[in-house]
Parts: sequence; C-alpha cells; structure tokens
Amino acid sequence: MTAEIWRQIESFAGYAFAKGHSASYAVESYQSLFLKAYYPLEYMVATMNNFGGFYSTELYVHEARMHNGIIEATCINTSFTQTIIKGKTIYLGFMFLQSLESKTIARIINEREIHGLFKSLDDFIERVVISIEQITILIKINAFRFSGVNKRELLWEAHLKTSKTVIQDNVINLFKTERINYSTPELPSTALENAFDEIELLGFALCNPFLLLTTETTGNLRARHLVNLEGKPIIIEGYLITIKNTKTGNGKLMYFGTFLDRDGDFLDTVHFPPIATKYPFRGKGIYKITGKVMVEFDCVTIEVSKLERLAIIEDPRYSVKSLNPTFQYKKSFEDHKMAQG
Repeated sequence: MTAEIWRQIESFAGYAFAKGHSASYAVESYQSLFLKAYYPLEYMVATMNNFGGFYSTELYVHEARMHNGIIEATCINTSFTQTIIKGKTIYLGFMFLQSLESKTIARIINEREIHGLFKSLDDFIERVVISIEQITILIKINAFRFSGVNKRELLWEAHLKTSKTVIQDNVINLFKTERINYSTPELPSTALENAFDEIELLGFALCNPFLLLTTETTGNLRARHLVNLEGKPIIIEGYLITIKNTKTGNGKLMYFGTFLDRDGDFLDTVHFPPIATKYPFRGKGIYKITGKVMVEFDCVTIEVSKLERLAIIEDPRYSVKSLNPTFQYKKSFEDHKMAQG
C-alpha cells in the first residue's frame, strides 16, 4: 500500500505545482495580462528595463512600436539609466549602450540634474568628465541630435577637443578655459550608417531590418495573407526572432522558428529533421522561407521545405570610400589638426 501511494505521488510530481506557488503565479500572470492589454507601452518599457521575458530587448522595442509607440535612441538631455516613456515616446536608457560605463552614466545624469540641460557638445565636454572612447559611443548613437549638428562632424570635433585620458573627478577649475573652434569637414551621415551604429551599440537597428537587404525582394506576401493559403506552397521573407528546438519520437532534432514579416507581424515555422539538417539556421538575419501553409485551430504555421539567409548590404562605415571619421581618423586626424593650427 505504501509503495502504491508513493508511486502515485511520484508520477504526480512530474507535472504538479505547489498550491501556494500556483496561486501566486496566477496573480502575477493576471496582473501582467491586464497591464499588457490596457497599458502596452508602459508594460513593454518595464519589461525592457527588467530584462525580462523570453525574447530579447529588440522584440519588446518592436512590440512597443506596433502599439504606436515612438522609439527614440538615447539622448543626453532626456534619457536616464533605464528606458523611460513620455506620452507615446520611448527614450532608450543609457544602460542599453554596449561599453558605456556606469560612472559615465552617473556623471551625465548628476550634472544635468544639478546644472540643467546641455546646450551643445562644447557645453557637455566642459561640464562632464569623459574620455574620447565614451563620448564616441554617445555621438555614434546620435545622443547629441538636439544640437542639429551631424554626428560625423561631432565625432571630428570630439577627437579634436577631448583628451584620451580622463582627469580626476571633483576638480574645481577657477577659470573656464576658452575652447578653440576648429573648422571641421562636412561629413554627412546616412540612414544606413545610423542603422549599423545602432546594431553595434544596441545589438539591433531601430529601422526596419528589411531596409538592410542588398537587393529588393520580389515577393509581396505577408503573414496576414497566409490564413487564406492553407495547404498551398509559398515563399515569404522573415526576420529571425528566436528558435526553439525539440526532439521527435525517434530522437531526431527539429525546430520551431519565429520570424517577423516586412509589416512586423509574426511568422511561425516548423522545421522537421530532414529540412533542419539540409537547411540549418545561420544566425540572426533575414531569411527567404519556402514551404507549405498549415492551419490548425486558427493557428497558422509554415512547414518549411527550404530556408535561405539573405545577404545584407556592406557596412557603409568601413567601405573604402567612407568618410566616417572613426574609420579615417588614424590617417588624417593629425594632418587636419596641424592644418587648423
């Protein structure tokens, strides 16, 4: 009898929850669903700041945009350590910038709160102790866009006016040193350069990733069309979000993929073992998906028969003809500085 009771308890333990745990999780789930339904932008901002959820920060930024949120890159006059929301405008936090140091973030926020907004790059350099490496991060993410000066020109100015070594904190200067105004070359930046800067610093571009394809694709098919194409072969492009793997009954590996189409809607794919082996995922990017549409209980999936990762454009910041100062600086900075006297 004891053995039978133990057997039942043991089998039940495979899927059971403690009553207290189940109740507390149900409350949290309900609260999350309520907030997501009625305050979607605030909910997404909180999820970003908490680094929570199953997906990466990129998807929560995308989801906020799909709920009519306006996404702004980090700004030295508006942003804080964490992401904030003002109305429908979301300003990404300093903490999402790769390699930006916490002490730099603290200096910026403290100085701004004590002495007010920054008026220009010169004003910022005068008030905040910062190295050239750290200010370069801020300029490349376009955090000085309020100044109206192109960020490529700001990079030149920063290299001319900022020391490579950071002086000590809490050093009081009795007299303000008048800064020399250099004549910098005109260096217009493009939307594509901005996108690659964002990928470098945030891990993703704030623009539609499909803009980075080398060639314009021919298909006009979208996720919303698939429900009317049950059982039919299709070809569609999707931006990879995440992959989940599992094993079949005979132990072979298969995958489920989640993609975004050009409109930002979800595509779900199934990759059975033969296709998963022949056409493996090749990292983050945009894929050309060939397969058959399956609809079950109003859930639309694509049974994949072929998967190809599409090429994106070459990073324009590092092309031979690029005028980006972060690329040409080592060759031309000293000559330019000497020419300015």
